[in-house]
Amino acid sequence: MTSPRQAQFRKSACVRFMIYAAFTFIAASACAQDAETIRQYQFAPATDGYQIVMKEVPRPVAGDNEVLVRVRATSLNRRDLNILRNNPGGKFRYAGGVPLSDGAGEVIALGNGVTRFKIGDRVAGIFFEKWINGAPSEESLRTDRGRKAGGMLSEVIVTHEDGVVSIPEHLSYEEAATLPCAALTAWVGLFKRGRIEPGQYVLLEGTGGVSTFGLIFSNALGAKPIITSSRDYKLERTLKMGAIGTVNYRSNSDWHLKVKEISGGHGVDQVLDVGGRDTLAKALEILAYGGHIALIGGLSGYGSDLPTNAIMWINATASGVYVGSREDFEAMNAFISEYEIRPLIDRVFEFEEAPSAYEYMESGDFMGKIVIRL
Repeated sequence: MTSPRQAQFRKSACVRFMIYAAFTFIAASACAQDAETIRQYQFAPATDGYQIVMKEVPRPVAGDNEVLVRVRATSLNRRDLNILRNNPGGKFRYAGGVPLSDGAGEVIALGNGVTRFKIGDRVAGIFFEKWINGAPSEESLRTDRGRKAGGMLSEVIVTHEDGVVSIPEHLSYEEAATLPCAALTAWVGLFKRGRIEPGQYVLLEGTGGVSTFGLIFSNALGAKPIITSSRDYKLERTLKMGAIGTVNYRSNSDWHLKVKEISGGHGVDQVLDVGGRDTLAKALEILAYGGHIALIGGLSGYGSDLPTNAIMWINATASGVYVGSREDFEAMNAFISEYEIRPLIDRVFEFEEAPSAYEYMESGDFMGKIVIRL
């Protein structure tokens, strides 16, 4: 039995530990912001592509019209796994580059001429640093983060002030870090290209980042999301998140017919096709008259033939979607703020555990987004 004196001692020790932990966190944070060097992960050659290795590098300096951002959280996308395996010709052209396109943090320094932000502003990096608005250009599409120097898996990054956006006030850094790629892809596919309307049926394939954002967005708007997955426990969870119906595509090879049945025979008005070769034909078979399919991913591989007749005779449209512009990001953030939307985060890893975060994504045993906290 614990005596009152022992209980008081334990309470005092606990308080002392909490104070020490808080001081240590504040000191580490200040060190990352003010030190001459910072920590960041870089791509390094490996036997089967790349590995990520933590390095200590000089702290960047903001030039004209640039901002320094103390990154607080980053998130992974399927693309990040693909980059690790991508080494065409054995040239290791990404070696020394910084991983991850998605991240959020606070502005800690301003270069001359910066007008869009002030120190302390909470921001997220945009996926394409130079795709600001309108249609993309060849130049802007070459500025994607996560392969070269502009990656976010770094304690501090430097970027042009046009390359970041303010994040919704109600979101934490961890939540905001999930937005730049998966969320914006779902947004552009449904809202900008698909012009989704309340009451429409929406097919979402799987429970990864794009699909869960599609579920959250369409449910907020009052549309009718239908989810497919190979794991029943994930399907059960999506029902609690607002899905009107679910199908296990592994136990039901004719999953598309079940989806059409859920829609009352109407078919689906919107599709976020992330599956690629194995899903496209079946998704098109149940596309409703005047419907829209966003061609996004290739989880089962790319290269499917697009049956134009299937689209033409029902007056449907198909769009290739590769994320979006800063203007699109800001429009999405306005929607997120209006409906106080929160992303689905499966698990948060610490900075030192970044390689484990990649392994966790590789396992496929997750829903929504995987986050790394800095």
